[in-house]
Amino acid sequence: MASMKTYPDKMLGAIAGDTIGSVYEWHNIKYKPAADTMAQGKARFTDDSVMTCAVADGIMRALSRLPDDWYLSGREEGGRLLMREIVTSLKTYGRRFPRAGYGASFCRWLISEDTEPYNSWGNGSAMRVSFAGWAARSLEEAEALATYSAAVTHNHPEGIKGAKAVAGSIFTLRNSGNKDDVRRYASQYYDLGFTLGDIRESYTFDVSCQGSVPQAIVAFLTGNSFVDVVAEAISIGGDSDTLAAMAGSMAEVIYPIPDDIAGRVAERLDPYLLRTVQNAAAFLEGKQEA
Repeated sequence: MASMKTYPDKMLGAIAGDTIGSVYEWHNIKYKPAADTMAQGKARFTDDSVMTCAVADGIMRALSRLPDDWYLSGREEGGRLLMREIVTSLKTYGRRFPRAGYGASFCRWLISEDTEPYNSWGNGSAMRVSFAGWAARSLEEAEALATYSAAVTHNHPEGIKGAKAVAGSIFTLRNSGNKDDVRRYASQYYDLGFTLGDIRESYTFDVSCQGSVPQAIVAFLTGNSFVDVVAEAISIGGDSDTLAAMAGSMAEVIYPIPDDIAGRVAERLDPYLLRTVQNAAAFLEGKQEA
């Protein structure tokens, strides 16, 4: 198993959810998997993890060149810098891991020289956004970072909404918010008036933000530990790795990832990506100390 020092205690939630959920994406189940089966066997990181790292890398490089109040005093200029850096990172990471499981539209964008967004409403914007919620100093900044991270490809209003809902929920939890606060916050974007039990039997594969982000949020609201949140997300079937990545990105803020699962996830993560996670955690520690 990977050393305790190999993986940090931040920024692994989405990647752990992705890795755990990867074995169920094309083999859906309608029950909660047991903890001792998680990140075992054929579990692997997918495009969700690669793009989570890419967005974190792009945001880090941009924020290191921007003043703390960029989103208030120089948002237009800061937004352009953020989008340039995020595009560069998405293309760099995506081309380094070309078989991670990207959607067809993203694949075409990735291999082209074009940098214009393609109006996607898919959940790719929300599954990769967690660093925005961690790096922000305010809810307004979290939403701004989420917007720019989404808009480089997923500039459809639904794509941006999904990213903001996840990043804003992470920020809310980081700042002493509880699940009731998250429910109130996320309800401005989605109707959360359902339970997973209500939809489990009929829920099907859905890669749209509007058809997967609220389900991931409800999984987070339902679970009582990191393992339970991820298990709840997987239990409805559908786009299991992405549902678990989104739910896991929120869960890690208040629930520790068990060491055995974190170790197995780290072992399965490419060293290049693991270094990005470590760098992201160090960046966050530096911001807290500043």
